[in-house]
Amino acid sequence: MKIGGLQKFSLIDYPGKMAAVVFTQGCNMRCGYCHNPQLVYPDLFQGTIAPRDVLEFLGLRRGKLEGVVVSGGEPTLQSDLSGFLRDIKAMGYQIKLDTNGALPGVLDNLIKDRLVDYIAMDIKAPLNKYSQVCGCDVDIMAIVLSIRLIERSCSDYHFRTTFTAKDLNGDDVAAIRTMLADPRRHLTQDCRLPAVISR
Repeated sequence: MKIGGLQKFSLIDYPGKMAAVVFTQGCNMRCGYCHNPQLVYPDLFQGTIAPRDVLEFLGLRRGKLEGVVVSGGEPTLQSDLSGFLRDIKAMGYQIKLDTNGALPGVLDNLIKDRLVDYIAMDIKAPLNKYSQVCGCDVDIMAIVLSIRLIERSCSDYHFRTTFTAKDLNGDDVAAIRTMLADPRRHLTQDCRLPAVISR
C-alpha cells in the first residue's frame, strides 16, 4: 500500500459515522479540478506512511472511531488493497471506499469478499465527455460496469459529480442521472481548492 496521507478524524467523509480517512497515492485519471493533486501527480508525491503505522493508529482508536474511509488518489490501483482492508475489518471497523470506478474487477472482488460496507463512486461526466473531463482516455464500459455492479451489489452507496462550469452544465448532470437506477443516490459538489492532507 502506498499511503500518502491520514486524516485522523472526520465527521463528513463517512455518512453517519466518526471516521479516519486513509489517502492512497497514485491515480489513473488527470482531472483538471483534482482536489488532491499531491496524490495524483508523481512529481508532487511526498513520502509515504507505512501501512503498519496506520493500522497501529486504528488499533488504538477502536471504540472511539466507527469507520475508516479509504480514498485517494485511486485506491483500487493498490495491489495489496484487499489485504489492507481485511486487516482493518478484523478490528471491527466499517469501511467506506471512494473510487473513480475505472477498475470494476477490483470492486467486484472487494464486494464479494465483504471488505467494503459503503462505496462512493465519482461519475466525472456524461459518457460522451468522460475522457475530456478526466484528461485521459477512459474505458467507458468499465465505468458503466462499475455503476451497475454498485447498484446491484451494495445497499450503502452514492454517486457524486464535481461540478465545474467550464466542463459541465445542467444538461450534463441530467444526462448522468438518466444512467442511474436511483437518481436520488447522485450528489453534486462544487469544485474546491486542493486539500491539505496531514501526515
